Amino acid sequence: MAKKKELSRGIRALLSNIEDKSPMPKTKEIVKELSSNIAEISLDDIEINPFQPRTEFDPEELMNLAKSIRTYGLIQPITVRSLGGHKFQLISGERRLRASKMAGLNAVPAYIRIADDQGMLEMALVENIQRSELNAVEVAISYQRLIDECNLTHEELSSRVGKNRSTITNYIRLLKLPPVIQAGVKKDQISMGHARALAGVENVSLQLTFFHRTVEDKLSVRALEQLIRGGGSTSQGSSSSSNSSGSSLPSEVLEIRDELSDQFGTKVDIKRDTKGKGQFVIKFNNDRDFNRILEILKED
Repeated sequence: MAKKKELSRGIRALLSNIEDKSPMPKTKEIVKELSSNIAEISLDDIEINPFQPRTEFDPEELMNLAKSIRTYGLIQPITVRSLGGHKFQLISGERRLRASKMAGLNAVPAYIRIADDQGMLEMALVENIQRSELNAVEVAISYQRLIDECNLTHEELSSRVGKNRSTITNYIRLLKLPPVIQAGVKKDQISMGHARALAGVENVSLQLTFFHRTVEDKLSVRALEQLIRGGGSTSQGSSSSSNSSGSSLPSEVLEIRDELSDQFGTKVDIKRDTKGKGQFVIKFNNDRDFNRILEILKED
């Protein structure tokens, strides 16, 4: 019995030594820890998030949400960070916060996090991308800010938001479009597909021409792509070479071409003759773009 007790004490001592030598949790590892409890916080104690990526809120949507909150309460809690005392700063949920004020609430349910400004920015951007109905330009801005201000690589960003790298690249390309076209996306005059097609046009003047034509004639994405391939001409088959026009390709091949364009985040051409021979052409703008595409090819 004595030996068994000594053995037990020895094991406990060994485990105690191991626990004593283990490093203490680092602050950085817990700054983003989400509280398991939901607290009711007074609206007067919540400051607006200065890093909020969304800047425009539809008044009608806010009113409809306010009516819903007035009837059912705020179902999805907002997320805030503690500023000390009884003061908090919004991380995500500004639309819900505004609607709650319109609904006449005095307090709202909230998750409380602890985060520095950079951590707060990252959380705000990621949560808004995932949970809010941002338009394509707002999503693109959020992606770019995550890359620039949070020092995230495309691979890290892909992991954060659960999107593949080609999707992220397609969004970011929208930021190179002229302001009037970006505004067209935000106003739902054109879709993400239209904007992506316009982003593949290098000449800004042509981009604007195609944009106005799309809005005026309410062109579909496919019609816009055919317009771009034709250089602005509505007539099809004007070229004597079947390789110079994508409209001569079977619909299955056109779908594959579009999928490849999405994957690589750039314009992809497929040239194919009647015998089935041809080639893929993947376009790039500079060495950095070339290396980015090369990395995707290597991954696949």
